[in-house]
Amino acid sequence: MYALDPITNTLTDPAMPGAVALDAAGALVWLQRHSGRRVRAPIGVIGPREEDEARNRTAEAVGRMLAGFGFTVICGGRGGVMQAVCRGVSEAGGLSIGLLPEPDPGVANPYVGVPVATGIGEARNAIIAQSAALLIVIGDSYGTLSEVALGLRFGKTVLGLCAPPKVEGVVPLARVEDLPQALADALLA
Repeated sequence: MYALDPITNTLTDPAMPGAVALDAAGALVWLQRHSGRRVRAPIGVIGPREEDEARNRTAEAVGRMLAGFGFTVICGGRGGVMQAVCRGVSEAGGLSIGLLPEPDPGVANPYVGVPVATGIGEARNAIIAQSAALLIVIGDSYGTLSEVALGLRFGKTVLGLCAPPKVEGVVPLARVEDLPQALADALLA
């Protein structure tokens, strides 16, 4: 549980008189929409480009949830998990950034809000891992594993859904509904 000091608009000690109790979702909305922070790093969502119905459903739900909190999502901009998360973000009225390995922005999936054609191939994985406030990994593949490794190397929190890589440092979550608390714990600790 989190507490908001309504006078200073800051998170505070829950025992403070007049503090307003916030659950994890409320604290995340405050962080993104009402805290007054000018610079907000995106949330990285990574996962395989191969199609998988369960992963795609999870990624869409994650995208809708993140957009609902006010987060911008950064991903690889292609298919599979990347397209599904962008679709969820788009449906919820949010913004997604797709860092493409190719030099052509036209290869982005149709739901990417801002395609960035890097032309640097898989090296774009390092940019995703470094620029994100934290990473959410959905599923597992070799490319995904490289992003997880880079994220952990850069000191990022990595939350995992849908059989994420079994790597020390990845925090597995049983379901999407566990994500708000894990995000709040990581971003507001």
